[in-house]
Amino acid sequence: MSSPQFHFVTGRLAEPALRAILGDLAPRIGFGYTIQTMNITVAALMTADWVAARLEVPPGTTQVMVTGYCLGDLAVIAAKAGVPVERGPKDLRLLPTHFGENARGDDYGGYDIQIVAEINHAASFSLADLQAEGLRLAQDGADLIDVGCDPGATWEGVADAVAALRDVGLRVSIDSLNPVEIAAAVIAGAELVLSVNSSNVARAAEWNCEVIVIPDDPKTLAGLDATIARLEQDGVRYRIDPILEPIAFGFAESLARYVEVRRRYSQAELFMGIGNLTELTDVDSAGVNTLLLGFCQELGVRGVLTTQVINWARTSVKECDLARRLMHYAVEQKVLPKRIEPKLVTLRDDRVVYEKSEDLERLAATIRDNNYRLFADGETLHLVSRQLHLTSSDPFELFSQLMETAPTNVDPSHAFYLGFELCKALTANQLSKQYRQDESLDWGYLTQAEKLHRLKRGKTKSRENES
Repeated sequence: MSSPQFHFVTGRLAEPALRAILGDLAPRIGFGYTIQTMNITVAALMTADWVAARLEVPPGTTQVMVTGYCLGDLAVIAAKAGVPVERGPKDLRLLPTHFGENARGDDYGGYDIQIVAEINHAASFSLADLQAEGLRLAQDGADLIDVGCDPGATWEGVADAVAALRDVGLRVSIDSLNPVEIAAAVIAGAELVLSVNSSNVARAAEWNCEVIVIPDDPKTLAGLDATIARLEQDGVRYRIDPILEPIAFGFAESLARYVEVRRRYSQAELFMGIGNLTELTDVDSAGVNTLLLGFCQELGVRGVLTTQVINWARTSVKECDLARRLMHYAVEQKVLPKRIEPKLVTLRDDRVVYEKSEDLERLAATIRDNNYRLFADGETLHLVSRQLHLTSSDPFELFSQLMETAPTNVDPSHAFYLGFELCKALTANQLSKQYRQDESLDWGYLTQAEKLHRLKRGKTKSRENES
């Protein structure tokens, strides 16, 4: 079977870098290639119609690849080329990833850890608000919605709350040690009880549903064996939660108890409440959730309870959903959980590639329009236009430099646009993130795509020698 033959379409500025990358990449991946350098400086300015009018496809080509910035319907190019056409990455230095290096398999996305998402103090919600919150949690990945009861008093409305959640198609668990609340919730449709110990195990058989069994004393696992024995005697399905303790209150020992319980009950289903770490530690929750889900995946803990009370953990359910898929894939495939799930990398970027200063100088010398291109290299902000390359680490200083050139194309709206973009570029430098003009910074699963803010160009042509 012959190797695929790609025809890459680029501009003059990117051609040297593209040739260098393909010269190294093509032999590793196993494909042939040709490069057509269009009569345009910046490849990002090409459109599908413009490319189609100038495309020359060599014999034997199996696919055409244009820049990821190429706007328009690629079918126009495909009709001219007679072969499939695709957009490559917007940054050509990401071509290795585009061609599958470090890529996850097609079977990625499976999981075997159940997420139970608790609505704390559920009695304080109206039924409509309870339904809305439950649906939001389910949308983020929760398999069961846990109705959190308050200790010390019996909630008369617990059955109505469970029924309301069931009415909108949600699976429900009940979080209480109170047998009266539990019984009412189960009758209304709850399918899992959190939790059972020696104080209420005698009633568990009445509920006819699965329960989470916890020790009477988490520090010693006291009462756990006796409670399990009673549940097995009564034929009650159960999962074991040895209880994860907060840091400084026995966290390390509590992890050891999970290992001990797995050894002692090798075939039992285990469960972990992870809120004692995510809610009680001054750190963004994504990394904590990911680490704990990795522990659960290796040990065979097939269910977690999470909450979203404190602000830094307000997206824990989504994080757990992403993490359980990542950890399932890593453990099953026996690969490191690295460069597989970019959505969990939020504060800093997975990869950061910067334009070299000399390349920006060359860009300033070759472009023929007065549009402003902005770049960030991790330390310095760059503003590039025709015969202009300004630099500063301070966006205010950079804008002052621009004003000293007496530009005729910076009206108030354009100044606002430049300020908005420079703010993003400064943030990118501060956090070691990739900045690309007119695009949102990459915040992983938190990213919100932004509308194109670049101002429309005037009637003067921005591309040179387009004949």
